[in-house]
Amino acid sequence: MKPLVERFMRYVKIDTQSDPESNTFPSTEKQKVLSAMLAQELTNMGIADAHMDEWGYVYATVPSNSNKKVPVICFCSHVDTAPDCSGTGVKPILHEQYDGHDIVLPDDNAQVIRTKDHPYLLKKIGEDIITASGLTLLGADNKAGVAVIMELASRLVNDPSIVHGDLKILFTPDEEVGRGVEHVDLNKLGADFGYTLDGSELGSLESETFSADGVEVVIHGVIAHPGAAKGKLVNAIKVAADFLAAIPKSTLAPEVTEGREGFIHPTDIKGGAESAAVKFIIRDFETSQLAHHEKLLEDVLKGVIARYPGSSYALQVKEQYRNMREVLDLHPQVVQHAADAIRQSGIEPISLPVRGGTDGSRLSFMGLPCPNIFTGEMALHSKHEFVSVQDMERSVEVLVRLLQNWEAAAH
Repeated sequence: MKPLVERFMRYVKIDTQSDPESNTFPSTEKQKVLSAMLAQELTNMGIADAHMDEWGYVYATVPSNSNKKVPVICFCSHVDTAPDCSGTGVKPILHEQYDGHDIVLPDDNAQVIRTKDHPYLLKKIGEDIITASGLTLLGADNKAGVAVIMELASRLVNDPSIVHGDLKILFTPDEEVGRGVEHVDLNKLGADFGYTLDGSELGSLESETFSADGVEVVIHGVIAHPGAAKGKLVNAIKVAADFLAAIPKSTLAPEVTEGREGFIHPTDIKGGAESAAVKFIIRDFETSQLAHHEKLLEDVLKGVIARYPGSSYALQVKEQYRNMREVLDLHPQVVQHAADAIRQSGIEPISLPVRGGTDGSRLSFMGLPCPNIFTGEMALHSKHEFVSVQDMERSVEVLVRLLQNWEAAAH
């Protein structure tokens, strides 16, 4: 088995699912199991400063072998898997020389990865595809990125003919619950520019994400004993239901938007007759539009509240992340070097706006400009998740060329 494949299949077997309901950091201790393993493997390669800190971050440096002053580059991936689908007991399956047929997953024959649902598979005929067994997600998001970076580190350590500047490696926890960089120490990391390895199809280079806010609405009703409630009771659950029903459904909802269209999306509702809380995520590629979406939401809420005398509300907006294009436009060489590396690898770059966010979104605004590069991970957060071995191999190739491009451009 190829070392890259062996690494990946070993990593996905480790349960690293994060937990959005947890108040700890990382949100689950089991993420540290993989992080500690990665730190030890990097140490075993001869990387002297590799370590995991108290928060579960892994830091490591592959030292420069260039005589130039090259900008310090960081490659970053996250170790956690999404809460959307079980990550316990992952059994990766290698489908060698994929023949183009639908893939029936053996542990649950109802789980079929169909080419009509996943047309990218038809581009992978003849390649080696890795899936889960049908009971769990695979974890290619983002252990494909982890495996790619680890393979790159091994290659750099063992092949001094690859001339490069200092490479910083960063593995983060809790990306899937939006907290991946809360405790990262950028001073310790010491990088000038970065790249997350968390992209999908071959050639994808993502330099634009949603801007994102979270909104929590708390609706207060008027409580009364239901046996003597006439003219008194205002049920917060019913107010919340009318509020949700009044939000636009044919526009500004994720199920009816695509491309560069933003949305308002309720994600959680809890409460009782006295009070009810509804959480939303607000997304748009233009940061200024977030305020417009939030005003629309509050205007709808005010209209509903007015129909229920005695009820009231509180609305809180929390910034989550911003479109990394706003930072990357100030550093065009970061994206250009990556696009050149992809072309030099015989691949045409694909640039599409990401209808989501990455660790790179927040890292960019923290001072580390950080676009996103492909690893081949597909059908994310589901039992149908898959990855092409050849896509991962091409990702390693692109990273080698990317480091060489930075070195060649230095003085």
